[in-house]
Amino acid sequence: MQGQLSTVDRTSRHPLWLLVGFWICVVIAITVVIRRILALEGSNGGTGPTAKMDATFSSHAALTMAHIVPAMIFVLLAVAVLFHRGRGKWLQPAFFASGAITGLTAYAMSSYAIGGWIERSAVLVFDTWFLVALSFAFRFYMRGEAGKQRTWTTRAVGILLGIATTRPVMGVFFATSPKTHLSPQEFFGLAFWIGFSINVLVIELWLHSRRRAQLNNLYSLRALRV
Repeated sequence: MQGQLSTVDRTSRHPLWLLVGFWICVVIAITVVIRRILALEGSNGGTGPTAKMDATFSSHAALTMAHIVPAMIFVLLAVAVLFHRGRGKWLQPAFFASGAITGLTAYAMSSYAIGGWIERSAVLVFDTWFLVALSFAFRFYMRGEAGKQRTWTTRAVGILLGIATTRPVMGVFFATSPKTHLSPQEFFGLAFWIGFSINVLVIELWLHSRRRAQLNNLYSLRALRV
């Protein structure tokens, strides 16, 4: 059994591209939250390209904090949950609670979406899908079905990290705005649709891949060994 486990372990690890993408999204997500908190704390009506956005968030500071702080907690807990780096009884409940708060407050945040109805529609679609995935993960957690829980947890985390993928997409729009003449109000919604769609597509391809099936076999072998 040990030899078989070692063979599966060598051939079924997460692919490097997926791990790199995951950690980049985690770093971006945490950086964005920290930057937003600092902007809220030191809001002074700047004149940079993001000044209008900062002013919008500052005008709804309490709601913004209620959304971004649980989101950062969720991302940090997701690392522990997905990579089995924490076994405390509080970990899973805190993970689901912070995710639910993040998802529900996202609906409220969309009421003052910078990108208007296009951004609002992206939030409605992807935030709803996130909450559905999180609900399924919680359901299988309560049933003790670890394999199904992990699938839906992976899906939920991948969807939420789409907010990180929107950032480089926005960067491209900002960089090309002198030529396209698009304002943030015009391209924010497009960036949301592009960023979240990329993550949803990638995570679904991974969940249905042969490599993922091999990894599931590895987890089954580990469970049998225990």
